Amino acid sequence: MSEVLDPITRRHVEKASETLADEFAGIFSRETIDRFITESLHLLGDARFSDFLPVLAYRFSRERLRALAQAEGLVTKEQPEVLFICVQNAGRSQMAAGLLRLRSEDRVHVRSAGSAPAEEINPLVAEAMREIGVDLTEAYPKPLTDEVVRAADVVITMGCGDACPIYPGKRYEDWVLDDPAEAGSIEAVQRIRDEIDARVQELLAGLESSS
Repeated sequence: MSEVLDPITRRHVEKASETLADEFAGIFSRETIDRFITESLHLLGDARFSDFLPVLAYRFSRERLRALAQAEGLVTKEQPEVLFICVQNAGRSQMAAGLLRLRSEDRVHVRSAGSAPAEEINPLVAEAMREIGVDLTEAYPKPLTDEVVRAADVVITMGCGDACPIYPGKRYEDWVLDDPAEAGSIEAVQRIRDEIDARVQELLAGLESSS
C-alpha cells in the first residue's frame, strides 16, 4: 500500500509511524509499528474519505497496538474491555459502543469492529445517536482484527455469524437485533437504539457488580 501513496500522503504516514514509535517506545519495536501501519493502510485502503487515510491509519494502528499490548500483558489493563462486533460496524456496534461510553462515563474501555466494514457510519444511526448526546462524527467503520478480540474481557456479537475468533476465558454474548441498514426510517433506528441502550445498561450493571 505505502508504495502507491503520493509523496505528501506517504510523509503523513511516516509521521504517524514516528509518533506511534515514541508512544510505544520500550513496548514495541519500530519494525512492529511500521508493520501495523502498513497492515492498517491495507485494511482501510477502500476507506471512502481517502484524504483522511493517514489519520485513520494512525488511529486504527494505535488502537490495535494498545490492544496487542494489553493482550500480551505488556501494559496494565485499568478498565474492563468490551468489544462490540457487527457486520458493517456502521450501525449496531457503533451505537452500542457509543452508548456504553455514555452510560459508563468512560469507566469501561470500549471497542467496536465489523466483519465486513462499510464505507461510512449510517447517517440515520448518527442522527439517532446525536439526539441523545453521542457524537459519531469521528467514528469510522473498521475491520475486526485478532488483537482486539484477545484484549477484550467481554465480546458482544450482533449478527456477524462465526466471524469472531473464540478465546478461552472471555465472556461472549450474541445480541439479536434488527439491522439499522434495513430500518428505512429514523423512527425504526430509534427503536433499535433504545433496545441496545437497555441491553447496554444491563451489561454495565453486571460489569460494575463483578468489579
